[in-house]
Amino acid sequence: MTQPATDNALDRIAAGDAPVLETVLQMNLDALERSGLDAETYLLVRLAALVAMDAAPMSYLVTLGAGADAGLTMEKAQAVLVAIAPVVGSARVIAAAGAIIRGVLGAAALTEQTVPEQRTS
Repeated sequence: MTQPATDNALDRIAAGDAPVLETVLQMNLDALERSGLDAETYLLVRLAALVAMDAAPMSYLVTLGAGADAGLTMEKAQAVLVAIAPVVGSARVIAAAGAIIRGVLGAAALTEQTVPEQRTS
């Protein structure tokens, strides 16, 4: 059985209570502006940097979400992964692909309005 999630992080974020997220967003907007790059190139460079540093799934989700808003295609994102594989290694690129999938699945799970009841056995 499931129960509604009445007080969760998404409710607080939706209400505007997200100072950390707001700060990170502002830092990213400032960096884009200062880089002198167009939005698509900036996001492709960020994607490459995330792979190189073995970033967390949510980092990919934020970057690819911004990429989708900027019209970045999946083909261009995949091309970046192919291009950097000889430099960062195939294992790092495969790990990044897994992190991207986990980020997308995690975001989908967070948007559900119910929380599974804890199992007792």
